[in-house]
Amino acid sequence: MLRIGMLGAARIAPAALIRPAKADTGVEVAAVAARDTAKARRFAATHGVSKVHESYQDLVDDPEIDAVYNPLPNGLHGRWTLAALAAGKHVLCEKPFTANAAEAKTVADAAGSSGLVVMEAFHYRYHPMLKRAIEVMRDGELGVIERIEAAMCFPLPKFSDIRYDLGLAGGALMDAGCYPVHLVRSLTGEEPKVLSARAKLHKPNVDRAMTAEVRFDEGYTAEITCSLWSASLLRMSATVYGSDGLMSLTNPYMPQMWHRMTVMSNGGKRTERFTKRPTYAFQLDAFKNAVEKGEPTLTPPEDSVRNMAVIDAIYTAAGLEPRVPSS
Repeated sequence: MLRIGMLGAARIAPAALIRPAKADTGVEVAAVAARDTAKARRFAATHGVSKVHESYQDLVDDPEIDAVYNPLPNGLHGRWTLAALAAGKHVLCEKPFTANAAEAKTVADAAGSSGLVVMEAFHYRYHPMLKRAIEVMRDGELGVIERIEAAMCFPLPKFSDIRYDLGLAGGALMDAGCYPVHLVRSLTGEEPKVLSARAKLHKPNVDRAMTAEVRFDEGYTAEITCSLWSASLLRMSATVYGSDGLMSLTNPYMPQMWHRMTVMSNGGKRTERFTKRPTYAFQLDAFKNAVEKGEPTLTPPEDSVRNMAVIDAIYTAAGLEPRVPSS
């Protein structure tokens, strides 16, 4: 039994961990801790978690916990992943991995020397849809790749939300944009150079929307678009243009909700569809197999460092400061 302790009673936790764990007889969410202990107790009662800790540190120090799920605000990811590693715990950390690339490198170094599993929770990366898209991208069917456009835009008009809090390393690029950044990197298997970026601000240095132009060594370019509040209310997509065709991905990030993959090439046009099993279930499988069997993951800390480096470069190109860890 893999026993996981959860830091915080985050809104994402039921979908990302609680429900997948209940469907897996080899995983137990065994403890939870939150800043508000009463909130943690309510969460535990609702979701059948047997133990509530008074503090985050108490949870990571719990000898009955094998691993920690870290869905805390962005600016706290690095600190508490390091604390969990110091306590000998494996870590599944929500995206974005840390506040910036330098902090990601610190965490990656600690993970490497610990021998423990640390995995960034880009759950979409473990779904068969993305595996198939990468195959199409790289098997030559589209010809020479010329252009990629990737977007994650959704409305978040509640401006008191922590995702707009600079002190917690918030911003549209951090919360939404990390996905299309990661997607174009995953599709290509290469690291892009940021050419330009343009931000729409909610308040100083806090982006509510971001568009970036990047280029890869092979010569093709990509546009990365994200927003929490803009005229693009809902866009969850990616399109790859090649000399011999194109591939369109509708909602590659949450395909269990709805999805479509369309390929147009010299062989004609086809639509491919995939399982509706949640991305989070595939992610938990991968995390468990890494911990118990030593299997490699698709989102290790080294990949997280590279993703955060692109995010930092986009902020800089847009004339904004990269995020910093919460004090």
